Amino acid sequence: MKLTDTAPLARYLVAMLAVMIVVSGAARAGSVFSFDATPGRLPKTVVPISYSIELRPDAEGVALPGVEVIDVDVREPTARLTLNAVNTTFASVTVDDGAERADVALDAVSETATFTFTQPLAAGAHRLRIEFTARINKFDRGFFFVDYPAGNSIKRLLTSKLEPADARRIFPCWDEPAFKASFALTVIVPRRFLAVANMPITREEMLEPNLKRVAFAPTPKMSTYLFVLTVGELERITTEADGVTIGVVATTGKAAKGQFALDTAVKLLAWFNDYFGVKYPLPKLDLIAVPGGFGGAMENWGGITFFESRLLFDPASNPDSARRGIFGIIAHEMAHQWFGDLVTMAWWDNLWLNEGFATWMATKAAEQFYPQWQSWLNGYGQKQFAMTLDARRTAHPIQQPVANESEAMVAFDAITYNKGQALIRMLENYLGEAAFRDGIRAYMAAHAYGNTTTADLWRALERAGHKPVTEIAASFTEQDGVPLISAETVCNGGAQRLTLRQGRFVIAPARTAALPSRDWQVPVAIGPVGAAPSPDIVLLRGHAEMPAGSCGEAIKVNLGDIGYYRVEYGPASRAALTKSLPQMSTADRVNFLADSWAMVQAGRAEPPSYLALVEAISVDDRRPVWDQVITVFSALNRLSRDRAERAALQRHARAKLRPVLDRLGWDGSGSGDDDDTLLRSSLIWTLGELGDEDVVAEAKRRFARFLGDPQSLPGALRDSVTHVVGVAADRAIHDTLLVLARKSTVTNERLRYYHAAASARDAALAGATLALTLTDEMPGTIVIGMINSVAYSGEQPDLAWDFLQKNYDALFAKLGPQFRDQFIANFMTNFSDEGHAAELAGFAPVQATSGGRVMTGRAQETIAISADLKARALPAIDAWIRARN
Repeated sequence: MKLTDTAPLARYLVAMLAVMIVVSGAARAGSVFSFDATPGRLPKTVVPISYSIELRPDAEGVALPGVEVIDVDVREPTARLTLNAVNTTFASVTVDDGAERADVALDAVSETATFTFTQPLAAGAHRLRIEFTARINKFDRGFFFVDYPAGNSIKRLLTSKLEPADARRIFPCWDEPAFKASFALTVIVPRRFLAVANMPITREEMLEPNLKRVAFAPTPKMSTYLFVLTVGELERITTEADGVTIGVVATTGKAAKGQFALDTAVKLLAWFNDYFGVKYPLPKLDLIAVPGGFGGAMENWGGITFFESRLLFDPASNPDSARRGIFGIIAHEMAHQWFGDLVTMAWWDNLWLNEGFATWMATKAAEQFYPQWQSWLNGYGQKQFAMTLDARRTAHPIQQPVANESEAMVAFDAITYNKGQALIRMLENYLGEAAFRDGIRAYMAAHAYGNTTTADLWRALERAGHKPVTEIAASFTEQDGVPLISAETVCNGGAQRLTLRQGRFVIAPARTAALPSRDWQVPVAIGPVGAAPSPDIVLLRGHAEMPAGSCGEAIKVNLGDIGYYRVEYGPASRAALTKSLPQMSTADRVNFLADSWAMVQAGRAEPPSYLALVEAISVDDRRPVWDQVITVFSALNRLSRDRAERAALQRHARAKLRPVLDRLGWDGSGSGDDDDTLLRSSLIWTLGELGDEDVVAEAKRRFARFLGDPQSLPGALRDSVTHVVGVAADRAIHDTLLVLARKSTVTNERLRYYHAAASARDAALAGATLALTLTDEMPGTIVIGMINSVAYSGEQPDLAWDFLQKNYDALFAKLGPQFRDQFIANFMTNFSDEGHAAELAGFAPVQATSGGRVMTGRAQETIAISADLKARALPAIDAWIRARN
């Protein structure tokens, strides 16, 4: 029987499903939301109801004086009231119209202020009045300033970034997500400034000299980290959609570049309103372009902030494909207006409820509006990266314990975002799209303006889908690790049977203790290669055996690459699949390649086995397939730095990739936003780093022409050509790149030229580039990118590490706690030797917080894994390459 004859198999799978579900030992399902049971560091004896805040930012003096009145509910009598505050001085704290003044005690370690009254406050309603002064920071925590070029001058913008716990840097507050309240904001700013916050402006009052008081409507109940304030010389373009004013806000002269973003937001608002079944509840939604200071975006309710280059589109400086990234990040942040803002996780242990869903929804929206982008297929690397991290000893569950704010900061990782996204996609596929959507709608309606846990979501999905969601999902959210499905076919006469066995996929250095076993309930998709995309699903727990067509037929597990698990094929299955590689769908070819490389990383397959599989790939295969190969070749190239095997490895990689570029040509006829155009750019970038002399020479020629005629270099090639030129730069080219960066006022152009200059392989140029990061020329966002480029593309990690250690204090002052707690550990993963792992462990600043210690442990493991792979893979690959020659 062929597998496409599904009736007998379907009956078998139904029987298997009934058996597997009742097997004992499932992961626990967690608890639904309870305010009193929610983790956190603040007492729950006093709860804020509403804040009325007046701020008077002093941009030059970088001070933030303010007065706030907080209506609170005292749940039980108390003379002590504790809330959060950082770097704040208090002029006075009174209660109930000045009836009593409090003593203030600050705790810098716990980031709290405790107000002590002479008499206990009775249970019930009270009103606090606090006069205080906070700081305006130079790094992206709390309220901070951004200096940016505007013509021949430097201007200053003020903005906020508060997730996970930095509202306390702006005003004293209960800065934990379960303490939802309403916020009524008033600010006093220069008359020439535009002020943007969560809600619309209700009135403006002119003050002397040249100031104005701007009042905003009160917000609905929300968590403190969603508060936003941006002030500066700004302009705004708007449109009306479904009763909501949608705006794009940018520095003067740039708002028109937000038209694509504005059009995107209009489309997404209507689609999200329908999908979630609850209309966007605020009267306005602003997308705010910030020209520096922080990267990415932040989903503040009603006022999303974006790093400027992630929001604005200008065909004169952006490649056409930049629309993909702009659409994706807008969709992610707008999805948060429901998942995160309207309904908020109770504590940071459930952060994935925000980030996993927003990441999933962004890709789902892209598939809806731009199916030609094939966003699931081209975004396969997100899941692959999460699975790589999740296979390690330092992996954590999606739903992980978070003790404090420093640990919350480091929870924003690929497991939270990308594993969360992959799990949601797998569950949607298992339940069915309509049932899944119905569950989401019920969840939104039930918990609007409130907080939830993962268990609340599983309950809604299970009721809508009438399938056992909770135990399946909990097995992925409440324990770390990646399922490993071992698959092998055996012939008996003319018939074939498939055996599946579940284990745990692990990537660990040799001679380390085994990780504990795990038990999942895994929806496994199975089907023959070349079949219609409607695989059979078996809910696997333990092992299973089933009919699988005729002898020799290629049977693919994880058909369509929707599942979150690795597949290790036995010899017969692997041989049949390799032979059938051209007949696989593109998604299945990518999945087969990715799993094959993962087995090499885990020491479950010999390194040359992956290279042998690459030999079966056609030169005219699709972009996602070649992107997967490029990713592996680039990783091996980094590992071989300063190794004898590098020359042969680079020659082999160039020999495989160059024919693909030759097929595409440098001047293709694509739209500028098609897969061939994007693959061409990736190939030029990678071949330049691999030392392809022809590619480097052509990049230099085109760059020289560009300097005289900017229109001669298409936008789609500017990043890759500039990068290749930067890698090979001499002093003259390096100086030219810096001149181009300094004269541009367009953020993405400045980043392009600065990063290219930082990628120079010449050590003297790299050192000069690093020195620039200490100057006022470099805002914090560019500093981090510059240092990383010196280490990564410029291949000068030791030079950069020495620089970081010698200039730690200056860089910490410029970049803030994130530099200490996250950046340094991530930076050290540029190394792959025990000596540097020991240096990281001995570098005292990274041990200052529990979050920093978590990051250090992860980085040390990454270094050890890289060292192990380098020792195992490079000699074996070198021998295989030499034997072929």
